[in-house]
Amino acid sequence: MVKNLFISVISQEEKKENRGSVEFQVFSFTNKIRRLTSHLELHRKDFLSQRGLRKILGKRQRLLAYLSKKNGVRYKELISQLAIREPKTR
Repeated sequence: MVKNLFISVISQEEKKENRGSVEFQVFSFTNKIRRLTSHLELHRKDFLSQRGLRKILGKRQRLLAYLSKKNGVRYKELISQLAIREPKTR
């Protein structure tokens, strides 16, 4: 399911060109997060994977904060396409 969503949003040609774009990085982090979450459902005591998950979540959160400051429209589109909750504001 995740791969289908990923391919539908970014075509094969765009993946090669835009690997440094914020959207591509958020997509790849989201794929890693979903993979790690399903792994941790089976292996609850895998603390190193939990640490890796927290690090990836932080990176994705910082990228999304950057994107929301730079371009709010692209940020809203990305959030809706990936079905991610918006982070709580302080």
